[in-house]
Amino acid sequence: MAYEINEQKKVGLGLLGFGVLFSFLGVILFFDRGLLALGNIFFLAGVAILLGWYSTWKLFTTRANYKGSASFLLGLFLIFVRWPILGIIFQIYGCIVLFGGFWPSIKVFLYHIPVVGWILRLSHSAS
Repeated sequence: MAYEINEQKKVGLGLLGFGVLFSFLGVILFFDRGLLALGNIFFLAGVAILLGWYSTWKLFTTRANYKGSASFLLGLFLIFVRWPILGIIFQIYGCIVLFGGFWPSIKVFLYHIPVVGWILRLSHSAS
């Protein structure tokens, strides 16, 4: 299998999942600042553990990713200073710019998850 998942990657994926869950709950519960902040911390920790510290540092500091990094970090700052709606908008844009190159890998990974992969295959065969 091309995607070997060791214990460190499992922890990273778990933190990443909790980050997305807490961020989603923060948006659903009227932009609750505490949940959004926890979601951001979990998300960043999950990315760092999943990719490794050096790769994460390179991801945020590569010249081609400056726009996405600045936008994501500005969104994080805006959430911490009590402007959660504007902060989420900046963070979504930053995530799209930063992680745009990972979409094909994410798609392949999602196809290997039992229920999610079945739903994705079913939706592609229907269209």
